[in-house]
Amino acid sequence: MRLATITNWAYGATVVLTIASSTTMLLASNAQQREREAVEQRYRLDQATATLGDDIFALSDRARQYVNSGDATYLVGYRAEAAALKPVEQRIAHIGDAGASESELAALGEAVRLADLLRDEQSAALAAHEKGDEAQARQILFGAEYERQLDRAEMDLRRFQDRLESRTERQVAAATDLSRLWKRMSEIVLALTALLVLCVLYFVFKQRVLHPVVKLSDVVNRLARQDFEAEPPAIDQIDEIGDMAQAIRIFRENGLERLRLEAERDADRAMRDLLSRMTQRLQGCDTMDDLKEVVGRFMPEIAPGLAGCLYLLDRRRNRVVEATNWLDPLHSRPEFSALACWALRRGVPHRPAGASIDVPCDHVERAGDAPLDTLCLPLIAQRETLGLLYLEPRDAQGDGLTGPEIYLDILAENIGLAVANLQLRETLREMALADPLTGLPNRRQLDQLLEVQLAEAGRLGRDLGCLMVDVDHFKRFNDVHGHDAGDMILREVGRVLANATREAGLAFRYGGEEFMVLLPGFSADQASARAEEIRQRIAGLQLGSEAGNLGPVTVSIGVAITPLHCPPDRLVRTADAALLRAKAMGRDRVEMAQQRDAFAAT
Repeated sequence: MRLATITNWAYGATVVLTIASSTTMLLASNAQQREREAVEQRYRLDQATATLGDDIFALSDRARQYVNSGDATYLVGYRAEAAALKPVEQRIAHIGDAGASESELAALGEAVRLADLLRDEQSAALAAHEKGDEAQARQILFGAEYERQLDRAEMDLRRFQDRLESRTERQVAAATDLSRLWKRMSEIVLALTALLVLCVLYFVFKQRVLHPVVKLSDVVNRLARQDFEAEPPAIDQIDEIGDMAQAIRIFRENGLERLRLEAERDADRAMRDLLSRMTQRLQGCDTMDDLKEVVGRFMPEIAPGLAGCLYLLDRRRNRVVEATNWLDPLHSRPEFSALACWALRRGVPHRPAGASIDVPCDHVERAGDAPLDTLCLPLIAQRETLGLLYLEPRDAQGDGLTGPEIYLDILAENIGLAVANLQLRETLREMALADPLTGLPNRRQLDQLLEVQLAEAGRLGRDLGCLMVDVDHFKRFNDVHGHDAGDMILREVGRVLANATREAGLAFRYGGEEFMVLLPGFSADQASARAEEIRQRIAGLQLGSEAGNLGPVTVSIGVAITPLHCPPDRLVRTADAALLRAKAMGRDRVEMAQQRDAFAAT
């Protein structure tokens, strides 16, 4: 049963008992009033009948006193009282007014009439006395018959008084008993009312005050310990406790909101720290492979619910090619045209689903009629499009992209700047380390790479071959056909040398018309065979210019192997010595370094 129902029943019972108590108190008061009225009536009857005997027997007393004394005064008094006597009904009317009943008044009237019947004997006695017959007068007034009549009247009077006394005693006793009964009942009902009121007050205090206060105290203690999971009880009553509960509820909501804001602030700080670390790593990348590793490592931490790809723009083919991906994206192709992405077309982030409706990109596979909630972020730096950052939810049935996109925009901007820096750095490196005419690495890059290859050969215990290539009679070509023809010869020779090794970047322009090729892991026979192959391919070139056919182009090649022919630090000089020997022996030939060069060097 609900507290409100119990309280309402208790209030109802209290009201009923209060009404009953008031009623019994009123009845007890009425009973006491009747008791007082009965006592007052008894008092009035006592007063009314107190002199009744004197009134009835007054004439007899006057007549006897006159007869006994002969004093005329008594006779005068007798005659005056006899003349003043009224009828019986009038003489006893005041007793009826005092509360005597009809039957009682009838009995009293009979007693009065008996006393009045003695007036004839009194008159005869007075007449006899006046005649001087005192004996006769005495005989009449003091005779047995007169006494008998007088006693009868007196007896009726006493009977009336006894009856009246008994009745009034009963009335007073009944009124007293009834008054005591209603008084006791009113006391009992009043005690029950007070007990119920006390029980209700205790119950209400316990349920409406004590219990809520205890619960609120527990909640306050938990909230003081920053335990905002404590939920205050629902108290809807409009009083101080309800106000306290409302204040505690507001305090808890403020605490939860503060925790939420602190959590958002901490998450924002953590995200910004993560972005800052990623930006620092991106700025420290030396190669595109380093950038791919950084992006693949940090993206799952920044957006754990999003899979994605990093695309870079291949300008030669005008295609967007996947550079790296994370968390296994499923819906975007690894390569597509730049026109297949609306983000690349418009140069702004593109999201086909979510809060607004938009056109899906062609490079994203569609699952049904509804487009996937994907996000394409163009990588733009210095108003130049460099690539694309593509993101999709890992769970196709999930809620799609969540969280603030500002972080992803910042991320795309930082990645775009890093790509632009790397491409610019690569361009500068190529300009600094590559020969602009042939496209081969120049002497500067040779010095860096040769040191690396020598260290690698020493660490792995393998041979390292070196080919020194020189174009025969190159000055004659320039003098006869011009510098343009000479440049063309150098470009074609460089193209042949660039394709002479499995690894790219091992053919170099050493200077002028001289070239160098490094052959890691080649033995002397393998290096000699590769040098002969190069010589033949160059000799087979058919070159022409505006002046006509340039004629055959030949090269001389010197071959050296470390550590077979020389120590590592003398590899280039040994190969150059072999080249000089090949040119001295008639050009258009391959000459292997002699092992005695090593001994001579030592």
